[in-house]
Amino acid sequence: MMKPMPTILAIETSCDETAVAILRGNDLLASEVASQAEHEAYGGVVPEVASRNHLLHAPRLLEEALGKAGVALKEVDGFAATSGPGLASSLMIGASMAKGLALGAGRPYLAINHLEGHLLSPFLWPGSAIPATTSAEIKPNVALIVSGGHTLLVEVRGLSDYHILGRTVDDAAGEAFDKVAKLLGLGYPGGPEIEKRAATGNGARFDFPRSMLDSGDYNFSFSGLKTAVRYRLAEFQKDQATPELVSDMCASFQRAVVEVLVKKTLRAATEYGASLVTLSGGVSCSEALRNEMAERCREGGLRLLTAPPRLCTDNAAMIAFAAALKFQSGFHSAVTEEIDPNLALA
Repeated sequence: MMKPMPTILAIETSCDETAVAILRGNDLLASEVASQAEHEAYGGVVPEVASRNHLLHAPRLLEEALGKAGVALKEVDGFAATSGPGLASSLMIGASMAKGLALGAGRPYLAINHLEGHLLSPFLWPGSAIPATTSAEIKPNVALIVSGGHTLLVEVRGLSDYHILGRTVDDAAGEAFDKVAKLLGLGYPGGPEIEKRAATGNGARFDFPRSMLDSGDYNFSFSGLKTAVRYRLAEFQKDQATPELVSDMCASFQRAVVEVLVKKTLRAATEYGASLVTLSGGVSCSEALRNEMAERCREGGLRLLTAPPRLCTDNAAMIAFAAALKFQSGFHSAVTEEIDPNLALA
């Protein structure tokens, strides 16, 4: 007889989002997130500022999550935290807090890979989430994880059984969005800003390169695309950098990124015989990417599974879900386990 799914309290502090979530079976009882808007002034995340803010936000979010869920610490079966990859000073905050809670409650601690949280997040939403008394079946799929720090194409054979097919050789897609947004004088993070401008732009105006599209492998490269935007922008005088020009550059840049991501993902799905494609990570909030991936999957007879946008950016719900699956399979971590800022998925 299958064991019931556990109640998991998870903490996510891998970068600049502080998050606490409580999950019981397929019921997300609470998912609290505090964002750190002050990093916008620096055009990127400042590690020391991020870690200090985690110390401020985490206790409050913990209290709010427990109150919203109506759960006492003694009712929690396991405490989880992101152990990597991420910023070392940030990871330490969440991991230390979860370890302390686990020790105090006499419950297991689970160290969770941030990338695995993203990878499994498409299976955590109404209609795909698991019944409270059964185990989730992570069906074989080809997964695209695309975020500010990572762009990975993964063959998923089942829970904890992952084969990396390709990764970025330079900038991650989200990083490229941030850098191009900065070049164009837009805000941070760059993805939402570029998508907003691209909505009124002409994506065919600039023929930006589709780097490594036909490389014969599943790796990605976005640094050259960023450089191409800089060079084209430099061709215009300052007074010619009109809102229309910026919108056209945003639309053309976004189209190039989306084309590479989608085409390589579908090629991988075909080569590896996958009938299911999953899409996750912060950049997967992009409507342009979601719509193009959905259309191409329909044309190819493939099923596409994505998490809702609130579960695509960094959050503790995905960490709780990964932890719940691992807990049910018998996985626990030692409280002496160290964080790993460079932790690999496979």
